[in-house]
Amino acid sequence: MREQCERKEANLMCAVVTSIHRPVPAMRMLVKALKQTESELIVVGDRKSPSDYPLPGASFYSLPAQRRLSWRLPKLLPEDSYARKNVGYLIAIHRGASLIYETDDDTAPLANWRLRSSQLEVQAVQCRGWYNVYQRFSRYPIWPRGFPLEEISRRQGTPRTLEPARRSYPIQQGLVDGSPDVDAIWRLVAQRPIRFARRSSIALRRGTWCPFNSQNTWWYPVAYPLMYLPTHCSIRLTDIWRSFVAQRCLWEIDSAVVFHAADTFQRRNPHDLLSDFNQEISGYLQNGAMCRSLSRLRLQRGRRWIPANLRRCYECWVAEGFFPKAELNLLTAWLADLR
Repeated sequence: MREQCERKEANLMCAVVTSIHRPVPAMRMLVKALKQTESELIVVGDRKSPSDYPLPGASFYSLPAQRRLSWRLPKLLPEDSYARKNVGYLIAIHRGASLIYETDDDTAPLANWRLRSSQLEVQAVQCRGWYNVYQRFSRYPIWPRGFPLEEISRRQGTPRTLEPARRSYPIQQGLVDGSPDVDAIWRLVAQRPIRFARRSSIALRRGTWCPFNSQNTWWYPVAYPLMYLPTHCSIRLTDIWRSFVAQRCLWEIDSAVVFHAADTFQRRNPHDLLSDFNQEISGYLQNGAMCRSLSRLRLQRGRRWIPANLRRCYECWVAEGFFPKAELNLLTAWLADLR
């Protein structure tokens, strides 16, 4: 067990997961892939986690080890919370990571998994409202977790396709074969293994919404502040609501989220689907309204305003009753720890 994290000056990629299990095959496969790229795995524990994590190539941080860190946020985050993954982000950033990859402990890389580049030349789409990225990669009726239910069957206008242009994309989401990240309603009524088509990547430009998750996601330094996972919400919504804030803030630096074809496979850990459904109810009722409030919000343009814009988004949601004011205390600690 590593109780302190040492800062490293050399550029490196860090992968971050949170787990309450002993090392599973997916994590062994991930460590093997990371070893080929000289990257590191950071495993964040919680109350139900084992006391150690016997996996060479992984740095494990138990709850006591997290609380011994000098930062504010690890001491404020509750137990039994997916938001403890924030500690892993801070550790990776402190080590000098030039790229952070996050995934789940039951998701394994496929043969085509590789390190991503922030500079990409990809096709972009733009429409006013919602765009179901999963339907671009599959003919089967499927939608990502967090996609508003009222938008699934609504007829959308034809999105405007923009010519590929080389840009910096600091947040990139890879799709996942097998058991992709969908909501409990889809699993209850349409559960089946999925293999997404290997189509070209796509970026969603300003005004175009689609949730992204923490299942297979790449982050670059300019977007590190946007990694913040909120605490005062369901475990099934924290990364989804984070994705809405991140997309809104990216628009102010003339960037967007990129979605890639699947390069990982998930054999999902056991879940109680009715419990998942119960934890997603507030999202089913509020996802659309939360994004409409962010669309109306006036933010500052430019990279240096990202932390301030992040805070402004959560202040907006607190004012509209989507979050309690206590969330701002945790966000303040996050931003202070980043500094």
